[in-house]
Amino acid sequence: MPAKSKAQQMAAGATLSAKRGERKKSSLKGASREMVDSMSEKELHDLAATKQKGKPAHVSHD
Repeated sequence: MPAKSKAQQMAAGATLSAKRGERKKSSLKGASREMVDSMSEKELHDLAATKQKGKPAHVSHD
């Protein structure tokens, strides 16, 4: 599943690094903190690997 926005892609990258132990989980904020327990490493990798070109900065919650 590709990321829908740059913010989602960056949050997934931060969460993935925390899940791998490269970053402290306590340093996560917002959506990243929620993703760490609810998503697998593969799902996070898929989101984080999404290219940012052409993506909006944020997507509204409609």
